[in-house]
Amino acid sequence: MQFTLNRRQALIGMGAASAAAAFGMPARAASRNLAVLHLASHAPSFIAFERGYYKDAGLDIELKFFEAAQPMAVAIASGDADFGVTAMSGGLVSLAQKDAVKVIGGALTEEKGVVGAIILASNKAYESGLTDPSKLSGKTFGVTTAGSSFHFMAHKIAQGNKIPMSEIELRPLQKLGAIVGAISTGQVDAWAIQPNVAKRLIREGAAKQIGLVSDYAPNYQVTTAFTSTGNARDERTLTESFVEAYSRAIADYNAAFVDKTADDAERDALAKIVHKYVESDSAFEQAKQNLIDGAMRINKGLALSVDSCVEQVEWMKSEGMVKDAITSEQLFDTSYVKTI
Repeated sequence: MQFTLNRRQALIGMGAASAAAAFGMPARAASRNLAVLHLASHAPSFIAFERGYYKDAGLDIELKFFEAAQPMAVAIASGDADFGVTAMSGGLVSLAQKDAVKVIGGALTEEKGVVGAIILASNKAYESGLTDPSKLSGKTFGVTTAGSSFHFMAHKIAQGNKIPMSEIELRPLQKLGAIVGAISTGQVDAWAIQPNVAKRLIREGAAKQIGLVSDYAPNYQVTTAFTSTGNARDERTLTESFVEAYSRAIADYNAAFVDKTADDAERDALAKIVHKYVESDSAFEQAKQNLIDGAMRINKGLALSVDSCVEQVEWMKSEGMVKDAITSEQLFDTSYVKTI
């Protein structure tokens, strides 16, 4: 005997998602959170969101904002966020060792010939002689947390100038905004930060440029893309869809702001998207110029510089911030992107 199901019976019997696929209807994806910061380095996050690239890839992504890298890693591990794109931190590496998170790609990178992160001195410190990174001995340097990208940059700057880190006092202030306030008021002597933030401080007369991070850390993999170990291992379609959508936005960003192969209309359209999330309290034309002048390369297709990441992990080990036993297999899943 044959039984024929009508459309309503089929939907009930098969479940909404499988039935939608059977009848050629797009299935509604479960909402996913992407952890982000209000920084220009997250421009592809905003571009992919506003241009519908996540939806095109079958993802319902919501943006979840943070003030530092380490809490983002904790959010991924706890399930409060599904994906993140930010700097490696001691906390992220420790969570990877506990099989909670995986680095699946690389994003922002220091590249010779591109401005990159700028080393700043407070006005007070500059007037007292801090006019060059070689004079950081005895000075304070702002960081969010120990093991953060700011800490690593301070290490590379000190190493390049043969200054023992014991001679530089790190000031962990937890949040980017707190460091901005501290250097603006002379409560910390120095900082290194992405150019969109640095150039605004310089433009407003709140700090002075004294160097570039790329002089001390060329090819530095500043930020990485990461997700939970569960997503990387068990949700391959989900994770591949995220990489696909984000990579489309990276291509837009690099063409407009780094390689400058996009036309003016496209550059303006992308700048308006980013302006909604970065420097939204500044006039658009000024924010756009800041974005153009301070653009850094974001790796095509989220390609990952494993060597740079390993260098960062080895430094964390040497400083006692992570355990020696961490392996590359625990930290990375390199099956999603190219390695460079």
